[in-house]
Amino acid sequence: MSTIKISMGNHQADYEKACKDVEEQNIINRIWGKDHTVWNDDPTEISNRLGWLDSTKTTMDSINEITDFVQSIQKGGFTHALLLGMGGSSLAPEVLRFTFGVNDGFLDLSVLDSTDPGAVLDYSYKLNPAKTLYIVSTKSGGTVETLSFTKYFYTCVSNKIGADKVGNHFIAITDPGSGLESMARQLKFRKVFLNDPNIGGRYSALSFFGMVPAALVGINLTKFIERANKAVVNSHETIESNAAAKLGVAIGDAANVGIDKLTFIMSNEVSFLGVWIEQLIAESTGKIGKGIVPVVDEEILSPDGYSRDRIFVHLKIEGDTTNDGAVKQLLDAGFPVIELTMEDIYDLGTQFFTWEFATVIAGWRIGIQPFDQPDVESAKVQAKEMINQYRVKGELPSFDPILKSDGMKFYGDITGESINELLEAFMSKLVVGKDEFNGRSYVALQAFIKPDESTSEALQELRTLIQEKYKVAVTTGYGPRFLHSTGQLHKGDAGNGLFIQFTAAMLKDASIPDNPGASKSSVSFGILKTAQALGDRNALLHKNRNVLTIDLGDDIVSALKLIGSKI
Repeated sequence: MSTIKISMGNHQADYEKACKDVEEQNIINRIWGKDHTVWNDDPTEISNRLGWLDSTKTTMDSINEITDFVQSIQKGGFTHALLLGMGGSSLAPEVLRFTFGVNDGFLDLSVLDSTDPGAVLDYSYKLNPAKTLYIVSTKSGGTVETLSFTKYFYTCVSNKIGADKVGNHFIAITDPGSGLESMARQLKFRKVFLNDPNIGGRYSALSFFGMVPAALVGINLTKFIERANKAVVNSHETIESNAAAKLGVAIGDAANVGIDKLTFIMSNEVSFLGVWIEQLIAESTGKIGKGIVPVVDEEILSPDGYSRDRIFVHLKIEGDTTNDGAVKQLLDAGFPVIELTMEDIYDLGTQFFTWEFATVIAGWRIGIQPFDQPDVESAKVQAKEMINQYRVKGELPSFDPILKSDGMKFYGDITGESINELLEAFMSKLVVGKDEFNGRSYVALQAFIKPDESTSEALQELRTLIQEKYKVAVTTGYGPRFLHSTGQLHKGDAGNGLFIQFTAAMLKDASIPDNPGASKSSVSFGILKTAQALGDRNALLHKNRNVLTIDLGDDIVSALKLIGSKI
């Protein structure tokens, strides 16, 4: 069972008062009573989003079904699995695969959540469809990326192993009555797992969406759920001993006074958990002009490298002292620090539920309801309109760059005769507050490019250069993946973000079949990804956000390094 220690620095008294408010308003019991008025008088998208509270019990009741299915897959000779999903449907499985690895005799799981044609083609080349299980995972059943992946791989697998065998290589995880359920039945998928429809995607880690992939890589589900259930039991306790409630109060109360950059320092063994927490926090709290900005995988600096809008979470495995010295420096400098210690990696189950419960408490504290995502649709609508335009005109909208230099093109509402001048003009829009103790802005690097190790390293280098020079939080994300994670925050918060959007040439493309198993195609992954980048840019501009778009050209890594040299 994880343990927690909270040190709020100069805000300790405010935090303790907020804890008393939890008791006085009976918040914990009301949440467990599924009382929507904790967050809003209107029950819409609240009353039908509280099923995650019962996930451990529901999943425990389904363990035999999951285990029997996994055994049938092993007997069928499958060695690999490819999960086709976005956001809440894909992040927990990815965290579990990277953290636990793959046990002998189980399936090596990969996750595809990029519409970059190079990423799609990579999986079609390296996986043997005869030994691969394709997991189509989406709550709504209508996620455009997931359906596009499904059409593509169903067609590829059908062409390679035969139309009479292809369905046996596909399963679906979705809500009852969704379009995916209907498609899966029609295409004779091997198995359809119907999830509790009262669970939102980002709260679904302990449901079929997370636990079926977990079982496929060989995680002991009984042990995992029993560990998670300890957090469930603890979350019923009064505030004095309720770890999740105290965590939620701490991060919510800090955000209320401008300490809204929730920065994670994590043991390497569990560092992948950060991207799951990032989605949960960002999409749940970033709305109606408010928001908590999760910052994961950022370089750890000395205390004087941070503005005072930071609250730190030190999440570690018991016995790991790697980051203790850096965290002590932050504590000594007066920064709020939350220390979470896990017994071992099976405490991921504990962390999943703890952060879910903490997030809804934080939502109550900052005055938002944490289950909807009102701004997510804006980018989707814009992208859809552009796809429709492409189908009619045969081309996507194009714009004149404000600068061409070193093989790159720059787009924005600033002026400059050189890369240096443009970057300086854009970064001048940062608001760091009245003094060093009152930072506010953050920078988001949005990479609509193929995810790979060298690109990630170059993005991280650029990120650190900006972080060190301007003392602001810097986040990174690959598109369209981040649209289902931090995208809601970017458009729904108070508008403190500066967004640098990267695109690049796509040397290969892949057609998206209009229907599974068909050859006709009216759009490609390259067109889809470009439309998504343009759509998100338009949605951000519509929200009066500051956006600089940079087409990196043919040599992505070199271009990113050149930009870094100009910061």
